[in-house]
Amino acid sequence: MPVPVIRRYRPEDRAAVFDICVRTAEAGGDARGIYRDWDVLANNFAAPYTVLEPDLAFVLDDGTGQPVGYVLGTSDTGRFVREFREKWLPEVAGRHPLPAGEPVTPDEVMAALLHRPERMIVPELADYPAHLHIDLLPEFQGRGHGRNLLATLFAALADAGAARVHLGMVTANTAARGFYDRMGFHEIPVADAGVLTYLGRSTG
Repeated sequence: MPVPVIRRYRPEDRAAVFDICVRTAEAGGDARGIYRDWDVLANNFAAPYTVLEPDLAFVLDDGTGQPVGYVLGTSDTGRFVREFREKWLPEVAGRHPLPAGEPVTPDEVMAALLHRPERMIVPELADYPAHLHIDLLPEFQGRGHGRNLLATLFAALADAGAARVHLGMVTANTAARGFYDRMGFHEIPVADAGVLTYLGRSTG
């Protein structure tokens, strides 16, 4: 029986990563019935990390070569935002144009976020310069894979010189919050956080 393993992201994993992203995007659940263009999610929250920070992109391989989860991050949010603006946005802006007015549909909301990478720079998070995204398909959750993915990324972030890391999670996703609490994250108070809760911890 194949044994899941953690390995670095490879370009041929792109379609699987996009699929995982949309199937876990709605507070941990499937968002395929919510968005018309599913790629707007991955082009916000997954693909730019694989392109701009490939040394910090890891997948959980089900043992047959198929990714069933991932953890992605950056060691320096400020630098990542600059490179997102200068290098990534020109690649995808045509696919997801900035809405002309106030975003109305879920797709428009995500497109507006895509065009505003500076939203990732939150003053209260200055002491936690690295950040991450982690997603696992439901059938691979609760088996220790998330813990192992995070441990792999923490080691890579520490090697890159990032002593602390943060993440933003949808507050309604209580199952994820329990997992992060068990992983040693603590809440970081952020004014006007909206639907998000910000959590941080050391990488050591």
